Amino acid sequence: MTIGSTQSGILWFLLVLISLINKSHGTYVDIKDLGAKADGCFDNSKVLMDAWKKACSSAEPSTVVIRRGTYMVGPVMFQGPCKAPISVRSQGTFIAPVDINKLKSQDGWIIFQSIDDFTLSGGTFDGQGSEAWSKNDCAKTGKCSSLPINIRFNSLRNSIIQHVTSRDSKLFHMNVLSCQNLTLRRLTIVAPENSLNTDGIHIGRSNGVTIRDSNIKTGDDCVSLGDGSQQVLVEKVTCGPGHGMSVGSLGKYHDEQPVTGVTIRDCNFVNTMFGVRIKTWPASPNGLARDLHFENLEMKNVGTPIMVNQEYCPYNNCENQAPSRVKISDVRFKGIRGTSSTKLAVQIVCSRGIPCQNVEMTNINLVYTGKDGPAFSQCANVSPRLSGHLLPPACTAKS
Repeated sequence: MTIGSTQSGILWFLLVLISLINKSHGTYVDIKDLGAKADGCFDNSKVLMDAWKKACSSAEPSTVVIRRGTYMVGPVMFQGPCKAPISVRSQGTFIAPVDINKLKSQDGWIIFQSIDDFTLSGGTFDGQGSEAWSKNDCAKTGKCSSLPINIRFNSLRNSIIQHVTSRDSKLFHMNVLSCQNLTLRRLTIVAPENSLNTDGIHIGRSNGVTIRDSNIKTGDDCVSLGDGSQQVLVEKVTCGPGHGMSVGSLGKYHDEQPVTGVTIRDCNFVNTMFGVRIKTWPASPNGLARDLHFENLEMKNVGTPIMVNQEYCPYNNCENQAPSRVKISDVRFKGIRGTSSTKLAVQIVCSRGIPCQNVEMTNINLVYTGKDGPAFSQCANVSPRLSGHLLPPACTAKS
């Protein structure tokens, strides 16, 4: 082959490659071209909505591009369905209004809703929540609905959220509701330890959600699973500070959907209040949580690394005389190790009305870091199957 023919072949290959790339990438919408200003003051809400509508209406795959800079944004809803796969690619930082009154038009600051084949890549979402935390009266009223969630993902299908940072949310950082086949990966979620109700990721009524390779530091649960959470996988997540990872709380409302098929594995917990726990309210309606797996977890200075609490009552205003009617079954704790910052390293308190069934504990090694005695476990209304090395001895009363 001659040099000329070789160059022609390379040129042809490059032209084909460029054509394929352009065809696969489809339409690009740069918010700077529509008048966005990255000065931290200008309200870019309308610009973002205009960019989204243009991309969403495209018959070919489209991408909304956010370049580097700081963009002030009010409440925004990215509404589908769209005509083709769509993505948002961000290198910028979005900041929310400090005044919560400017966010009362919807229950979240940024909402992605009713979209199929969606990808959100990159970007920082700063909720500027410090002033709102002082107005949080959940402990007194039990209600937190007056504060907005940083990012809501409602009714997404076959979608990916990746390389996103959520910072200082006024309430939850991310809320996943009614989604199917959603992957969240390589996320960074950050809020101070004393920020109230700033759950990292809350999932409800969703099927096929995966969270992996992420770092969550917050003032409440790193990951919490509400009713209807099914086929959920959490793996390779570092949690702390915060309250750990929770199934529940369940049983607060009527007609809650079952929680099934949850796996939390290969995760690290550092300086958290709890490790992994299942929590249900007393005097609850009927409910179900089953097929729950907690495996290969590392605890470092964690308050109570393993907990099942069917007498959950955070505001001390419950009718404790009636037991929880949420049935917990098929639960496996395996390969959980590390240090506990309290002597109560394992607590499994099940409902006296519907005791837990088919609970397994295998290879537990939790050491109390204090000087006033070894760690102990406490159990009620459960007879777990025990195997392997168990420290503390499982289901022994405090001496």
